[in-house]
Amino acid sequence: MPSILVFPGQGSQAVGMGKDLYENNPAARAVFDEVDDALNQKLSDIIFNGPMEDLTLTTNVQPAIMAVSIAMLRASGVPLTEYVAGHSLGEYTALCAAGALSVADTARLLRLRGDAMQRAVPVGEGLTAVIIGLDIEKVREICAQTDCDVANDNSPGQVVISGAKDVVEATMAAAKEAGAKRAMPLALSVPVHCRIQAPAAEEMRTALESIEIKVPQAILISNKTAAPMSGPEEIKEALVYQITHGVHWRESVLKMHELGITETIEVGPGAVLTGLTPRICADMTAKKLEI
Repeated sequence: MPSILVFPGQGSQAVGMGKDLYENNPAARAVFDEVDDALNQKLSDIIFNGPMEDLTLTTNVQPAIMAVSIAMLRASGVPLTEYVAGHSLGEYTALCAAGALSVADTARLLRLRGDAMQRAVPVGEGLTAVIIGLDIEKVREICAQTDCDVANDNSPGQVVISGAKDVVEATMAAAKEAGAKRAMPLALSVPVHCRIQAPAAEEMRTALESIEIKVPQAILISNKTAAPMSGPEEIKEALVYQITHGVHWRESVLKMHELGITETIEVGPGAVLTGLTPRICADMTAKKLEI
């Protein structure tokens, strides 16, 4: 059990991603066509041709990254690993890859997730930022003082914070005063994994009640617990939970190592997770799935 398939989250997108696969691989083309049909929209046209402003909208980018990731996996023929994991929306992709969700249901859920997150926090009222150069304990200490939320514990020295715009700005300033190398906003249209997304979490809870999640063919390492998870009801609750709580990616990678996994294989656009793995655990290697 040396390897695990991992799937990226928002921020890994690029106009044109997956276009060569669509044009040259029938298995990949079928994924994009299924997503377009499920959404009743030519999302593939936005993915392949942009503009970037449309692709980065939360409503589009979440199903788009999933579509490219699943298309890459199916085109590659790489077998499913015993465990899978995904960062934020990548958790939905991981469940799709493991057969717990259909491509169509995953696309519709991610479209709803993006729309619900945007409805919960009007444009301009929320903010997400990354803090570089402080450990998670220090960032949590600062957030407790400013009433901000830790959105992602990505790796040692890289923590993402999220919440109301003024709160995040105050937290960024406090982090700089505490010695952070950088504290800068991220180009997201919504604040992620924070308490002010509670209305979106309730929308997702309602949506998931009508969706069948099968027992996955690979065990999920959950964003919620950084521990293995395979029960459908437990998975549904974790997907709701992650809307308002942080992603425990650093701890998830450490759990992978504890389970005997020695390599992460990132499936999807970009290479964000590939870069994080060796920074979290020096005894693990990481590679991108290349098609």
